[in-house]
Amino acid sequence: MFGFGWGELMIILVIVIAVFGAGRLAGIGGALGGSIKEFKKAVRDDETAASPSTTTVAPTKVENENKA
Repeated sequence: MFGFGWGELMIILVIVIAVFGAGRLAGIGGALGGSIKEFKKAVRDDETAASPSTTTVAPTKVENENKA
């Protein structure tokens, strides 16, 4: 549907640099990279916290409530 070639991408890049400026664009890229890094770290920490533990739980004795 939307086929972007190299020519279109270069025009978009030039427009973005003209709007934001090269210095601000570098800051935005750095912030985006830091955000992605923090997101990956949070996902990795969450996976290790959610992993099943290796400790076993002893079964408990359940008494029957329906005594005759």
